Amino acid sequence: MNSLLNILWLGLKELRSLVSDAVLVVFVVYAFTLAIYVQATGTSSEVNNASIAFADEDGSALSKELLNAFYPPRFKLPELISPDEVQADMDRGRFMFVVVIPPRFEHDLRAGRNPDIQVNIDATAMQQAGIGSGYIKNIINDRISSFLKRTEEAGPKPVNLIVRKLFNPNGVSSWFKSVVAIINQITLLTVVLTGAAVIREREHGTLEHLLVMPLTSFEIAMAKVWANGLVILVATAASLLLVVHMVLKVPFAGSVVLWFVGVVLYLFFATALGIFLGTISRSMAQFALLIILVVLVLMLLSGGSTPVESQPKWLQYVTYLLPARHFVSFSQVIIYRGGGLGAVWRQFLMVAAVGVGFFVYSLALFRKSIAVSK
Repeated sequence: MNSLLNILWLGLKELRSLVSDAVLVVFVVYAFTLAIYVQATGTSSEVNNASIAFADEDGSALSKELLNAFYPPRFKLPELISPDEVQADMDRGRFMFVVVIPPRFEHDLRAGRNPDIQVNIDATAMQQAGIGSGYIKNIINDRISSFLKRTEEAGPKPVNLIVRKLFNPNGVSSWFKSVVAIINQITLLTVVLTGAAVIREREHGTLEHLLVMPLTSFEIAMAKVWANGLVILVATAASLLLVVHMVLKVPFAGSVVLWFVGVVLYLFFATALGIFLGTISRSMAQFALLIILVVLVLMLLSGGSTPVESQPKWLQYVTYLLPARHFVSFSQVIIYRGGGLGAVWRQFLMVAAVGVGFFVYSLALFRKSIAVSK
């Protein structure tokens, strides 16, 4: 009982220390509000207001209809340019797409020939270029097909392809990026708050005050775990409700309670990582450098930035030992696919196992550091 009371009072001391640091409080609020919104909406994988031009050498009714098939919000209203201007305009970056319709295009099409349409793409914007070229191809094919059906009887297609987009039917990137942003902020802020608390006590001399008290290293470490974990948990709940659900309108298909159980398990690992980095660091500057080396790698290999399947095979086996990968995995299953405990218990078990193992190791290192200080 005395041990639990010690952990409680030490945790309250951590909370008071955090609240008294105005800069850190503002940083936490910003990280879970404006930073989430900017990351979710600042960049987009969809094509929006892409500049497009047509070099129409045919001048037929069909070519004019193709010109009118492109309109906002996916594309800007198309501009008509001459074939001689295509190269110069592309070099200046004036247009992302330029469609060149050859002479006698409609005539050759009605005659059963297969005329070509040239689509020039500025591939410096790689993602937009790749997605936009697919849009242009589908729009042109659909408009040509509907145009020919007015005068010619087309036979039935051999295959009727039906596409169903599950979990994100409209392909809205903010649905995915907002949740990934929360996951990244949980990883970063938990490690920063916990590690900074350890270093701050060492630099301010309060660690020596704790050493002369009847406290164990376990009690000191657990106080930092629950106090900093509670701050991140409250910030995560507020961000999920206010920013993700209310502002960005991201639906939550699964159980909110189940997801927060997974968050608590992950926080146990992240706080242990913070204690570890704070213990081996001798200054705040050194701690900041370790954050860059460790936390950014966790974010990049978690599967939030790029799918795990696109990584090299040997690296996939390595990332299996990283709780961040399982955190992203069960978050996608619960939030987007509506999965229950039966679908995520393996990820929960892996996060808990790695978290407990790393906490035991960090605690042993922390205990050794305290023994040296004594």
